[in-house]
Amino acid sequence: MSSSCCSPDHSCSTGTTTETAVALAESRTTAYRVSGMTCGHCKSAVTASVGALDGVLGVDVDVAAGLVTVTTDGEPDDKAVADAVDDAGYELTGRA
Repeated sequence: MSSSCCSPDHSCSTGTTTETAVALAESRTTAYRVSGMTCGHCKSAVTASVGALDGVLGVDVDVAAGLVTVTTDGEPDDKAVADAVDDAGYELTGRA
């Protein structure tokens, strides 16, 4: 007999789906205005820098609009986001 994470009623006992749903339910999306972005390299640099921050679940960069949308697992740390944008070579000018 093989072992399985599923119970006899075919429900999964790993809790992964529940944990993911809780994380998404508690997430917060915040948009920031960023100046100096002009190309795909800018998008990649900002995405990597901001995405490396603790608590960041996702980053979406709209170069044309000068917006960086950050999804976090709670209240975002605006200073940490600003520092990450600065480290990437751009300037966060405030929340959008």
